[in-house]
Amino acid sequence: MNSHVVVAGAGIVGLSTALELGRRGHRVTVLEKEGTVAEHQTGNNSGVIHSGLYYTPGSLKATLGTAGAQSMRDFAQAHGVEVDICGKLVVATNQRQVPALLRLLERGRANGVPVTLVSPAEAREYEPNVSCVAALRVESTGIVDYRGVCAALVNLIEKHEGEVRLGSEIIGIHSSFGAVTVTTRAEEIRADQFVNCAGLHSDRLARLAGLEPAVRIIPFRGEYFELAPAQQHLVQGLIYPVPDPTLPFLGVHLTRMIGGGVHAGPNAVLALAREGYRWGAVNTADIVDSLRWPGLWRLGRKYWRTGVDEVLRSLSRRRFLASLRELVPALSDDSLVPTHAGVRAQALHRDGSLVDDFYYERGIRQIHVLNAPSPAATAALEIGRRIADELEAAS
Repeated sequence: MNSHVVVAGAGIVGLSTALELGRRGHRVTVLEKEGTVAEHQTGNNSGVIHSGLYYTPGSLKATLGTAGAQSMRDFAQAHGVEVDICGKLVVATNQRQVPALLRLLERGRANGVPVTLVSPAEAREYEPNVSCVAALRVESTGIVDYRGVCAALVNLIEKHEGEVRLGSEIIGIHSSFGAVTVTTRAEEIRADQFVNCAGLHSDRLARLAGLEPAVRIIPFRGEYFELAPAQQHLVQGLIYPVPDPTLPFLGVHLTRMIGGGVHAGPNAVLALAREGYRWGAVNTADIVDSLRWPGLWRLGRKYWRTGVDEVLRSLSRRRFLASLRELVPALSDDSLVPTHAGVRAQALHRDGSLVDDFYYERGIRQIHVLNAPSPAATAALEIGRRIADELEAAS
């Protein structure tokens, strides 16, 4: 008889892991503290299916992300979830950015991504209003309804006799060599294995389970605008800048959305709460938790100028628009309409270095996913398979 596995977190990674385990014959119980699935990172991202372009060849992000671009597309199409593989442009807006663009081209090719270098005239065939001196065209990038993907995952989990329990906040985890006991505010569940996919709270669950993880989750808020309806015709698909290779963030970009409209953003500012979707959301315990981690101070000393720039862009719509006008100069002064924000769970080492790849730690009968950065949504089905492999190898 296969084991009973408790999965913490009903975002796309937790649900994908639960489905894969259910398909393999395990009995799965997903515990989610919120009243709905996909409430945090999954439900507040830009909806992009990434191609695998940006990631270090041979890294988990590269291998899982490239495979995920295909598997997520296939899953959406198979289960009636709206998806559009529209392709994207990554644009160099001045000659100084061209060397980095060419390095990105080589990285993409090394990862097996269908990427081509195009001239400014060719770029404008895709995006007539874009400004660039050179660009990359990536055909495998698309957009999808990730909340719809999660709803399909829940249906499939239940078909495999699994269960997703909402409103089930975990307050205790105890492992022995015979079982793992997970306690919520309403019940105590005895299982064979435990998988932590709790995202913004994953390191806290690891500590609750008796581990001392080598990383701390630091929340970064990504703020979005939408283009006003009269400006949406200026963007046909996805337009990205050349990213700073020293940072895990891709820079503000323009993304046509599945449900209509165009997202603009996100920036990246330190959030004052792990669920801090606005400046007024302040959680003293979360702030203290971040400030006690020496890695945050070391990160701040290294990137303080970048941090100041991001805060100023957060506080000034004019600065935000100026960044977007580097990509599409025709955007008018009244282009931007405020919309939702997301909070990214960024794992940070004690020495101040950002955890750039997927990262997990193990305990007795436990796996704790402590960093699942972009392209985690894209690669979720692949991550779920890998976690299931790890779980079965250890049992």
